[in-house]
Amino acid sequence: MSAGRASEGAGCITWWGFSPARDLLSTGPVRHKGEFNVLLVGSGDPRHILKTIAGLQNDERLHVWVIENSMEVVARQLLLLYLALMPQESMGLHEKTEVYLEVFGNGEIRSQTEEILKHAASQLSLCVTETMETAAHPCLNTTLLKFKERDELARILKLWIQPQSSLSSSESPPPILMSKAWDYRVRQHLGTRYDSKRGCFDWDLTMKLHEKGCGVINKQQYVQWRERGLAFEMREGVYQITNPSLLSSRVFSQRGNKMSVRGYWGDIVSSPYLSFGIETDDKSLLKTQNGQHTKTAQDISFSNVQALFQSLSSRRGCPSTSHSGTEGEEPSAQTDQKSVTVNDLMRLNGVSVTFLPVDALYKLPEKQKYSHFFNTIHFSVSCVHQLGPTMRQIAAPDAVVVMELAKYILDLNKEQEAGFAKKVASIAAEAGFEPWHEGKSDGAHSVFKPQKK
Repeated sequence: MSAGRASEGAGCITWWGFSPARDLLSTGPVRHKGEFNVLLVGSGDPRHILKTIAGLQNDERLHVWVIENSMEVVARQLLLLYLALMPQESMGLHEKTEVYLEVFGNGEIRSQTEEILKHAASQLSLCVTETMETAAHPCLNTTLLKFKERDELARILKLWIQPQSSLSSSESPPPILMSKAWDYRVRQHLGTRYDSKRGCFDWDLTMKLHEKGCGVINKQQYVQWRERGLAFEMREGVYQITNPSLLSSRVFSQRGNKMSVRGYWGDIVSSPYLSFGIETDDKSLLKTQNGQHTKTAQDISFSNVQALFQSLSSRRGCPSTSHSGTEGEEPSAQTDQKSVTVNDLMRLNGVSVTFLPVDALYKLPEKQKYSHFFNTIHFSVSCVHQLGPTMRQIAAPDAVVVMELAKYILDLNKEQEAGFAKKVASIAAEAGFEPWHEGKSDGAHSVFKPQKK
């Protein structure tokens, strides 16, 4: 792994997206009423799911279909959705937002968060292994995954639940310290520049992220994340327990032999602030004083995620017995969190999320059920090459295809970034889709619609 390679900075697994959350039903020419089917390919996190749910009208129904390229990402998506659906009776809105962001963007977490994560993993494990025909929860539907994929999911969740030390050496490798795994990646990425790493971090922030309009990303917070993998430090507490949901296996070739190495293989350059922390409708959070932002990307992430969670509560299938949902609720929450089951999670009126097999994209066009089925299809920056001519068969006649661009892949220069956007347009044209020009481009996505025959 050579220093500064683009693939090394962005990582080889997508733990969070390289663009802000989007309401995918409001992205494109026409918003129809009724029922929507949205396909997400490689999105990496549930940001678009949460944002799209928040934009739903009362009488609209949404079914999200998710394809990821690894079960490790599926496991984490399930975990984040589980946390998002925790009822306010068992975890106050304020605490839930903190825990979600901690699990989402921190390589190391607090002991209280570890307990919540382990409990969620044990519940998800039951959900994955016991469910055959009907999903235990409409937003955590893994029934269409292959048996071997569900076995793999169960194995990953088990790794999160059991302390590494309690497993025999034959069952599990020695425990992984995130601090070492993170530092290894930073050293590999920077190479000879490692000794002046703070200067490199500062350059990436001021000359790249700030130039791209991310001025709310605070220098102190960004540098801490680049050094330690700690993006959201909102409570007085000790962040030193490895976040197992950010570990994965990567296969390396060594002298002709393939070996799997478990560690941190995600983004170490662009940051988890992009998903929820660089845009907001609340203009007071974007105020500046003496040329400096008074609020940070962490503040904006918290505000945005909390608002999304509030909108989830408003779509609950049954009325809540508690109307508070604030910090004052949290003392009683401590006793309830460990008894929450999948059945206790919020069920959202007219909303479901289904996970499809890793290879599903190429098989969907062969199935009658999915013929001209999807109203919106979203491809992440690492999956845009998967848009092919057969996608016309699964796209509704007035479908919208949203392609994530490389704007926030910081190891690319401006020419490479522009070249990527051209390549995306070319891929779309070959697949039978044309650009939708009326919308104001944000530089992070390109939007296409089926070409008229």
